[in-house]
Amino acid sequence: MKTDIFRFLSTMPHFSFLTKDELDRVVSKAALVHFPKDHPVSVQGKTQVENVLVTMKGQLSLYQEDKGQPKLAGYIKKGEVFGGITVMLNAGISLRTTKADTDVEAISIPDTVIMDVCTKNKAFYEYFLTHFSQNIFDTSLDAIAQAGQNRLFLSGVDPFTFLPEEEIERAAESLSYVSFPKGTVLFVQGKTRVGYLYILQKGAAERYYEKSGEKTMLGLLSEGDIFGGISMLVNEGVSVRTMEVVEDSTFCLLPCQVFFDICNTHSSFSDYFSDTFGKRMLSRSYAAIIAKTLQPKEDSLQFFNQPLSQIYSRNPVFCDADESIRDAATTMTRQKSSYAFIRSSDPDQVGIVTEKDFSRKVIARGYPINQPVGSIMSAPLRTISEKALVFEAMMTMMEEDFQHVGVVDLNENIIGMLSTKDILTYQGQSPLFLLREIQIAPNMDKIIEKHLQLAGLVRSLIHNGATAQNVTRFITTVSDTILNKLMSMTLDEMGPAPVPFVFMIMGSEGRQEQTLKTDQDNAIIYQDPQPAAADSVGRYFRKFGDIACTLLNEAGYDFCKGDVMAKNPRWCQPLSQWKAYFSDWIHAAEAEDLLQASIFFDFRRGFGEDALIADLRRHLFASLDGWSGFFRHMTENALNFKPPLGFFRNFVVESKGLHRNAFDIKSAMTPIVDFARVYALKNRIEETNTMERLDQLRIKKIISLQEYEELEKAYSFLMQLRFVRQITAVMDDNKKPDNYINPKKLTHIEQTMLKEIFKRVEKFQSKMNFEFIGIA
Repeated sequence: MKTDIFRFLSTMPHFSFLTKDELDRVVSKAALVHFPKDHPVSVQGKTQVENVLVTMKGQLSLYQEDKGQPKLAGYIKKGEVFGGITVMLNAGISLRTTKADTDVEAISIPDTVIMDVCTKNKAFYEYFLTHFSQNIFDTSLDAIAQAGQNRLFLSGVDPFTFLPEEEIERAAESLSYVSFPKGTVLFVQGKTRVGYLYILQKGAAERYYEKSGEKTMLGLLSEGDIFGGISMLVNEGVSVRTMEVVEDSTFCLLPCQVFFDICNTHSSFSDYFSDTFGKRMLSRSYAAIIAKTLQPKEDSLQFFNQPLSQIYSRNPVFCDADESIRDAATTMTRQKSSYAFIRSSDPDQVGIVTEKDFSRKVIARGYPINQPVGSIMSAPLRTISEKALVFEAMMTMMEEDFQHVGVVDLNENIIGMLSTKDILTYQGQSPLFLLREIQIAPNMDKIIEKHLQLAGLVRSLIHNGATAQNVTRFITTVSDTILNKLMSMTLDEMGPAPVPFVFMIMGSEGRQEQTLKTDQDNAIIYQDPQPAAADSVGRYFRKFGDIACTLLNEAGYDFCKGDVMAKNPRWCQPLSQWKAYFSDWIHAAEAEDLLQASIFFDFRRGFGEDALIADLRRHLFASLDGWSGFFRHMTENALNFKPPLGFFRNFVVESKGLHRNAFDIKSAMTPIVDFARVYALKNRIEETNTMERLDQLRIKKIISLQEYEELEKAYSFLMQLRFVRQITAVMDDNKKPDNYINPKKLTHIEQTMLKEIFKRVEKFQSKMNFEFIGIA
C-alpha cells in the first residue's frame, strides 16, 4: 500500500516540490480511504477537516452554501487535492460542502503533516496557494463583498489610508472574505504560514507570543486591525505570533502578492509595518525572528530551546545524611540509580553522592563504609528550575563545571536530576561535548581543531532562537576553557609559580561579551614578592606571559594590536604597581589620558588567584570616591562614539576602502557599553558584563524599567546582527570575521530597527552628558 501511495504522489506536480525525506514522511503517515457514491465528506463552515485528501479514483463535487442553498462550485478530480487550503488558511474548518459524485479512492494525509511540510517547504506551500485557492473563499457576504463596499472599508483602515485612490481600488478588487467561529486558532507561532494579509472586518481576535509554554505580549485585534504583514515581510511568511478568534469573526483577505506589490511601490505603506515592528523589537523579545537572516534551519540543535522536562531524570532517590555509606549504596542499587540526594536537618546542606564519589572517596581511600553518607556528599546542591531551557541548564553546568544539578519545581522542591550524561546522550555533538573535548585535548593541534568548530555551533544556536546574551555566554565559556587549558600547559612548561598570581582578562572578554572576532586583552598581576626576589619573580612571569600569549595566538586569539597583553612587561606587574596604575588613571588630568585605559575597567579573573582581583577592585572603588572629574572624563570619551546616523536619518558609512558602504557595528554598540560602564563604576557595581551592569542599575533604580528594556533589546539586536555578519564571513565567504555591516544588504525592517535603536542611543548619551558633564 505504501509503495502505491509513494508512486502516485511522486507523479503529482504539487508533491514534486518535496525533498525525498519530506515525501517519505508524508507517505509514512498517509493511508488509503474509500467513499461510496453520494457520501458526504464535509459541510461548509462546520466540518473540522483533519485529513487532506488526494483523489486516486473517482470525483468529489464542491458546493458553496448561499443563503442555505448549495450551489455547485467545482470538482476535485483524479490527482487533485481536497482540504489543503482549508487546513493551511482556514484553521481546518471546511470552506466548501463536499460529497462523492462516484465511488472515490483517495490518499488521506493528516493535517499536521501537511502543516509541518508547509512550514518547512515554502515552494510546496506557495504552489497550493497559487493553484488551489482561486474562488475558494466566500465572496457572497451580502453587499459588503461588492467592490464599492470593499473600497469604502479599506479607505478607513491604516495603512491603506496612505494609498492613492486607484491603489485602494485595485486592492479592493483582490479582497475575499472568510468567517471563523469563536475559539478557532488561526495561526500558531513559528508553525503556520501566512499567505494573506488578514483584516478584521467584524468580531475580535487575540494575538500573543508564546515563550516556554506561556502566553506573553497579549494583544486584542478589533475591527479594522491587521494580522500577517510582519510575518510575510520579515519571517518568510511563517507566523511570528499565535492568533485565536475570541468572537465569531469575519476577515477580509488580501493575497500576499498584492500586498508585496503595494509594499514595493508605496514606502509609506510598508513603513507602517516596519515602524510597528521596530517599536515592538525595542520593547519585546523577538530574537528568533532575526535568525532568518542566516541560512535555513538545522534541526540538530533545536532541542536546546526545549524545556528540561524532555530530558531530566525523574523519580529522584533520597537518603538521609546520617545513613551509612553502605545503606545509601544499597538504596541506590535497589533503585538502579547512579546518584542519591542527601538530606540533612539543615536545608541549606542538601547534597548529592554519585557512583564516582563511592569509587574515589571510599574505595580508593579505604574509607569506612559504616560512616555517614553525609561525610562524602557534595554540598550544597546546585539546582535549576524545571521551567528552564536545556540551553540555560547546559550553560550553568559548563560555567561552573557541575556534573549534576537538581531539578526543582516552583516551590523549590527537588523533583529530578539532570547530568551532563543526560545532555550528551540526548545530543551527541553538543556545545557541552565541545567543552569536554577541549578539556581533555592532548595538544595544541586538537585545541585549534575544536576552536574552529565554534562558528558552526554558534550559527546553529542562533538558527534555533538562542538569544545574543546566551550565545556570548557560550563563546566566553569556550574561551575560558581554552584559556584554562593553555594556562595549565604553560605551568607545565614553566614549573610552579614563585608567588600567587592571576592572569587577568579585560575588554570584551572581561565583560563576557566575546564574539567570533576577538583579540587578546590580558595582563598578569602577581603578589608583591620580597625585595630580594623581585627580579627573579618578574622574569618568571614575563616569560610566563610570553608563552601564554603566544599559545593563545596559535589557538586563534590574535595578538592585541595595542600590545595590551601579559607578554608586554608593562602589563605584567605586582599588585602594588597595578594599584598605582589605577590611581593614576582615576586622577588623570585630561580625558585623553583615559582613552586607552577604558578596557582596564572591565577586568575579571581568567586564571589564578581571585583574591588578587578582589583586592584590586576594592582599591578601584576606594580610589573613585570623591573624584567626579574621572566620571566627567570617562563621559567625554564615551561621547566621542556616535551612532552612525546622519542629520537626515541616513546611515553614515565608510566612503572608501575595504569596507566601503558599510559601518562598524562594534563601534555602534560602544555607547551602550560605555553607558553601562560609567554608571556601574559610579554606583560601585562589581559586575563587568554590560547586561548584568544594566540589570543592577535597574535593581538599584538608577535607571527605570523602561530604560533598561530599551537598552537590553537594543544591545541584543545589535549583537545578533554582529553575530550574523561574522558567521556569514566565516561560513559563507571563507573570510576572517569582521564587524562591518552594509545597511543596503539588510531588509527594510532591519534598517528601520537600526534607526530606532540609534535614536534611542543618542537619548541615553544626552542623559550621560547632562548627569556627568552638566550639558543638556
